[in-house]
Amino acid sequence: MKHIIYIFLVSILFVSCKPSSTIITSKTEAQKRGIYKTPVNKPVAAVDIKKVPNRIKTVETEKISSKKIETKRRFQDRNEEDYVINTDNSPYMIRQLINSASENLGAGYHTGGTNPNSGFDCSGLMFSTFKKFDITLPRSSNDMAKIGRRLDNDDIQKGDLIFFRTNGKSVINHVGMVTEVSSDEIKFIHSSTQKGVIISSTKEAYYGRTFAQANRIILN
Repeated sequence: MKHIIYIFLVSILFVSCKPSSTIITSKTEAQKRGIYKTPVNKPVAAVDIKKVPNRIKTVETEKISSKKIETKRRFQDRNEEDYVINTDNSPYMIRQLINSASENLGAGYHTGGTNPNSGFDCSGLMFSTFKKFDITLPRSSNDMAKIGRRLDNDDIQKGDLIFFRTNGKSVINHVGMVTEVSSDEIKFIHSSTQKGVIISSTKEAYYGRTFAQANRIILN
């Protein structure tokens, strides 16, 4: 009996001391941690011009046309599917980029891949995410590291690209997008060869050791 109680107590101690992972591998988990929110489609009331009285039809038609033009001018940088993430002080475009990339959490890894069906490689995820907003990046992580503005570590913010040298050489070969920054940690979404599209952290020894630089593509 004492032997059984001892095993039970050791099991509880092991579980309670097990460290919590900083890796996020699914949209469900990202939602729980406040990084991602499922898009909400808001219905827009249609206007039937035929039902507008003749005496004001011309004026109303002009207002509607003017409104469409103004909307297109003001929000031409918005994605066709207007993703919404947790409210913060980040610029609109940055929030859209992060949430658009997060839509692919859980997708597999595939060399040369640029879509969730076949999977992504690291640069493919960044390439396809920015492409949705008509921003065309170079196709390789090494070439991506040559554009935008290279940042000091203290200046890194959400939406910046973060680069690594994971092959033990001087050439950059891995890229992700920063999703969260704190005083001692940077979280980023990327496509890893082992787990596909996930959110990782520079607190993980592997990425802390191989971090190379960060670049800002969307300049404020």
